[in-house]
Amino acid sequence: MPAHTAPGRLNATDRRHQLLEAALDFFSRKGFEGTTTKEIAAAAGVTEAIVFRHFLSKQALYQAVLDHCHGSSKTQKFLAAIRACMLRKDDLALFRYIFSAVLRSFREDPRMERLLLFAALEGHEQGLAHVREVSNPIYELLREYILGRQSEGKLRNIAPSLILIAISGMAKQYAMLTQMFGYPADMPDENVADAMTAILMAGIQTQPPRARTRARK
Repeated sequence: MPAHTAPGRLNATDRRHQLLEAALDFFSRKGFEGTTTKEIAAAAGVTEAIVFRHFLSKQALYQAVLDHCHGSSKTQKFLAAIRACMLRKDDLALFRYIFSAVLRSFREDPRMERLLLFAALEGHEQGLAHVREVSNPIYELLREYILGRQSEGKLRNIAPSLILIAISGMAKQYAMLTQMFGYPADMPDENVADAMTAILMAGIQTQPPRARTRARK
């Protein structure tokens, strides 16, 4: 017969997940320095000893939260989608997907973004190193693609880093205003992504040569 967990008790996997969620709540509201393992334990309804049974230290718990939020399956799904656009050389679809992904991440759960903002404010190297580890390979992939499209004459010769900053800047600023600061969202996210993509493409896409008009006699 399969083993059953006693009522009110969680198995090790579920308990770990519960602690990660509780820790994410606190780290996103109070930062690493302002959060204690004691209050995380209390929020999860366990003793502090239980926290340390699953995580050797507060730093280990913090790293596990980062890994939990940036799981490999999420990253792989994102990479597969942008690579498909790159293979088709569909600039519009590529940049629109990135806009939509950023807006969706804030809409679904802005806690990770709050946590990373705290990491920057606190100068918490563990959090900042995680950001670089996750984002740098994606940045390089997009940078090489943009350089290739520029060499083909399809995109204007603008520093790829600035193009990528423009994408993340527009999307994250809008998401922060509407999801964190309470500004009203006047249109669906998909419409926002369409508008942002149009603004970006108007600035970076090379213009096709205009057809010459015959001079009037």
